[in-house]
Amino acid sequence: MSMRKFLTISGLVLLATALHARETAVLRNGFGIPHDHRQQLGATTRLFLTTSEQEYVDVRSDDIASFEKEEIAPPSPDQGVKATTPNVQISASLQDIVEKASRENQLDSDFVHAVIRAESNGKANAVSPKGAQGLMQLMPQTAAKLGVRNSFDPGENVSAGTKYLRDLLARYQNDPIRALAAYNAGAGRVQQYHGVPPYKETRAYIASIIRDFNRRKLEQARVAKNSRKSIQASAANRPPIGD
Repeated sequence: MSMRKFLTISGLVLLATALHARETAVLRNGFGIPHDHRQQLGATTRLFLTTSEQEYVDVRSDDIASFEKEEIAPPSPDQGVKATTPNVQISASLQDIVEKASRENQLDSDFVHAVIRAESNGKANAVSPKGAQGLMQLMPQTAAKLGVRNSFDPGENVSAGTKYLRDLLARYQNDPIRALAAYNAGAGRVQQYHGVPPYKETRAYIASIIRDFNRRKLEQARVAKNSRKSIQASAANRPPIGD
């Protein structure tokens, strides 16, 4: 199953979240979904992610272990390149690199772009305080295992990082939340906590990627809708054939 299909059918396309929510729904898989308010709909709980009623995610009530009054702070400025700037512009050449790597690994390119923005803000020469390098912030030992010669080469870095993401998704049965947690905190921590580790940085990291992915999908849907309206309006104003 491709990441594009999985993210769509699972509803994660709507998993945008505010980092200063009043309450967090703690799922049985260990992931927490911060939200503004909620509504019970039969066997489903609707979590409204902001004060707006238009951004929400439906979760099976049985999958929710508890609700906690908790604030998840965004990453502090001293976390180096991990701080996220969602609106970073992607160059045409990087766009092509991501599209190619995404096709080869059956991932949604918007998902890969979101990871790149969260990891390096789109900077090919980025180095984290822990030594992670390049666009997808590969640790030297990970890069070596993936056959990377130069982590600062955009093509090599994105190709290897995308393959690593695909491997993590396969390991976690196409669960993007656990895959992202492992990418950020390490597979050992995911195994230790049987899900997303209770680290504010990791939870904020996952939330930022899903929010960024969601933003792109909503914008694409808006553009497509406006395009359809334009075509329909043009057709309605076109004189009948034969007049």
